[in-house]
Amino acid sequence: MTHINLRDETCSAEATPEGTAARAVHRAAAELRRGTPVLLAEAAPWVLLAAETAGARGLGEFAALAAGAPLLLLAPGRAARVLHRPVAGATPVALPLARGLLDPVRLRAFADPTVAERLPRDLPAPVAAPAEATVALTLAKLARLLPAAIAAPARPEAAARARELGLLAVRAADVLAYPEAMAAALTRVAEAAVPLDGAPDARLVAFRGPEGGAEHLAIMVGRPEDAAAPLVRIHSECFTGDLLGSLRCDCGPQLRGAIRRMAEAGAGVLLYLAQEGRGIGLASKLRAYALQDGGLDTLDANHALGWEADERDFVVAASMLMELGIARVRLLTNNPEKVAALAARGIQVMREEHVMAPNGVNDRYLATKAARFGHLLG
Repeated sequence: MTHINLRDETCSAEATPEGTAARAVHRAAAELRRGTPVLLAEAAPWVLLAAETAGARGLGEFAALAAGAPLLLLAPGRAARVLHRPVAGATPVALPLARGLLDPVRLRAFADPTVAERLPRDLPAPVAAPAEATVALTLAKLARLLPAAIAAPARPEAAARARELGLLAVRAADVLAYPEAMAAALTRVAEAAVPLDGAPDARLVAFRGPEGGAEHLAIMVGRPEDAAAPLVRIHSECFTGDLLGSLRCDCGPQLRGAIRRMAEAGAGVLLYLAQEGRGIGLASKLRAYALQDGGLDTLDANHALGWEADERDFVVAASMLMELGIARVRLLTNNPEKVAALAARGIQVMREEHVMAPNGVNDRYLATKAARFGHLLG
């Protein structure tokens, strides 16, 4: 295998400051969303393409760079449904792909269990997944795509061919370090008074990582930074619950209830994180809803899509609190993982219960949170 000199690559991921590495990952994720291959630039390079967005053009570019037969990379939960049998372990599964399966419709069906296309039952047996499999699925997740990809070793001339095609190269280490790097480098970028119904003295503070990335908000009620241990709520965005008033979850009532409690206490901060659907994104959350309507619970639906039960990163919340100068909190949560995540980052945490009554629609959802996610709901 040839070694790729990234300094010669178009849109390359040079070994320069961490902001440049973050930019390379951010752009690589965007390329996958567009259905464009990405070169994983290591001593033995690989070419990657997201299964969900693969089209004729992307598959053609993939073929121009690939040296060997492509592999379909799947998370174990998704692989179990594709193979129609249980899959042990937590590492990605690699399936050899025959030429007839390199079709956009078929690839999307491999990635998405809600697609009506019927999958073949005579697929080749899985082979040992390359080390690059974890990187490929991580990059797909960062792109908010279903964690399914096709991958192949790159041709010796892949670097030159990638330049001709204008394709991006990214390093594996940068992809794997991206979530932690973005959380650690969050900065305040804007602040304004935004009076709220029931909390007229509220302010919004916007946070952003280096080189773009997701923006997170802190809803400040009163002066929580001056309190000894203010009420704090870590709340992941929920378009359906927070904005539309969906009855499928308890997110909207938790959001409004937390702000009300903070106003009554005189101070508090609600960290509104851009981590829709427990970190899987809105499109995948809607797919999970469709699977739940077919009988799966929240956790099994996520696994069927290839996601972990909870993909959120609460290190972001700890970084925001530290930037706000808040090191001791009364955390409104029923989720022990949030308590542990803040404590691991040096935040002193006292938990306060934040339970919403079931509404007749979300009863099973709340029962699943208690029984399978370990939430303290009673």
